[in-house]
Amino acid sequence: MAEQLKIKLSIANRVYPLTIAPSQEEGLRKAAKNIEAMISQFEQNYSVRDKQDVLAMCALQFASQVEQKTIDTANVSEEVEDKLNALNQLLHEHLSA
Repeated sequence: MAEQLKIKLSIANRVYPLTIAPSQEEGLRKAAKNIEAMISQFEQNYSVRDKQDVLAMCALQFASQVEQKTIDTANVSEEVEDKLNALNQLLHEHLSA
């Protein structure tokens, strides 16, 4: 079993102790930093006093970004498939002539 690492992450003025694989540390620390930055942004731009509301808004923001990337990737894949089919058709027509 790989060596586990114990870290503490602070999010919304709470400390969360975690036991993780060392390869996860950088990603988790960056994620916590991004959450903290988003919390600050929401608190500055909106009159939100409840941390739970701010965290819910952060969760919605991150989840919508993930969903949008999934949609964008699907659209790109569809476009690539259409172009490959068109190219394949052109090659088939050229080789058949």
